[in-house]
Amino acid sequence: MSNFSRRSLLGYSGSAAAGAVLAAGGTAQAATTVGASAESEAAAVDFPAGTEFSGRVRMPDTESTELTFSFTVGAADATAAQQITALEVANAFNELAATRGWPPITFYGTPAPAPLN
Repeated sequence: MSNFSRRSLLGYSGSAAAGAVLAAGGTAQAATTVGASAESEAAAVDFPAGTEFSGRVRMPDTESTELTFSFTVGAADATAAQQITALEVANAFNELAATRGWPPITFYGTPAPAPLN
């Protein structure tokens, strides 16, 4: 568990660092919101190091209220226990967005758009 509370990180919702910290402590809960078929589909795609992921979602029943995130994950020389995966970050962003009333965001990896979650 992280020394950071989720409440203390809410002010940093736009940063990948906040998502990474949230992911370290909240992936078990966030992972339950992702369907089994989406997880197996995401596992089938092998994203290379440095892949940029992005996602966008609109608030239901609006034309212009939109939330976007983009991030990359890299941990040079980190042990397996220290690694933070892109799926963990995506799940953490979704968990954070849900606390503000946003629907789930599907993140895509580039250059070839493929769903992450």
